[in-house]
Amino acid sequence: MRMRRCVVTAVTLSLLLFLSSLWLPQGTVQSCEQSWRPCLSVFTLNREVVRAAVTDASPDDALRGNDIIRECAGQQFQVSRLLLHLSSALGPASDVLLEPYLLCWEELIKFMESLGPLVGFFTHKVEEKITLIRQLSLEESTIVMTEDAQRIAPPPHCSHAYCSVRSMLEAELQRGVVSFDSETPSGSRTLLRLHRSLLWLQLLLEKLATEREGRSMGELCRDAYLEVLAPHHPWLVQRAAELVFHAMPDRKVFLQQVCVRTQEEAEPVIHVIVAAIKEIHRRTQTELEIRNMLDLP
Repeated sequence: MRMRRCVVTAVTLSLLLFLSSLWLPQGTVQSCEQSWRPCLSVFTLNREVVRAAVTDASPDDALRGNDIIRECAGQQFQVSRLLLHLSSALGPASDVLLEPYLLCWEELIKFMESLGPLVGFFTHKVEEKITLIRQLSLEESTIVMTEDAQRIAPPPHCSHAYCSVRSMLEAELQRGVVSFDSETPSGSRTLLRLHRSLLWLQLLLEKLATEREGRSMGELCRDAYLEVLAPHHPWLVQRAAELVFHAMPDRKVFLQQVCVRTQEEAEPVIHVIVAAIKEIHRRTQTELEIRNMLDLP
């Protein structure tokens, strides 16, 4: 049995290594400070989780937020830090600020890596997408502004094109770097992939909150995957995902990551996370939809 598991794991990793060559271009994964030095200086992060700004959260939830979300000593992923970045990403005029949005993903990567090595293997694709958007932002800052480029002004709350979701999508669309017919390494296309994955995580968390017993975490992951991501993935990627779902740990690992002991304790925590993610997803969905970018190849 042990030999069989080793063989399955080896085959899975080989398949995933092969599939990685079919996705977005590879890149060296760097931290925020290394890959985009101005990123943290652009935003003043609010150290309180402003949950009242999340439209799906009720006033009662906002009052109870600080009581149910706490630091969990000794682990990388922190719900409080995730909520900090989510609230900081809520820009004015229903926009989404890009750097806090990417910081959300960096925290979510820690969560996914905690679910096991096979699940964590997929996170390097998310890291590549984060790096790509930051590299495009860095390139943007080095471009000598021409007369035509100056006409593409970012919104009032942004200093450059890659400051927010809205400004990035609009700038790339006007500059003609977004293709509706072929794959291009644009920030808009990359954001769309992250956007779909965020919905997958949202659905997974909702299922973890509502389905208390009987179904494993792997089954819930599979259901959310089939609903959101599978329609956009080729057959080989779908089969690799099935193997990953079989290797998912039980719910106890999830409870540990959100720093609770029981399902009952986890539900209000999940509610807070889902409400924050929903608002970010809603805003991003609107910006992509009005520009007909929801089906970029």
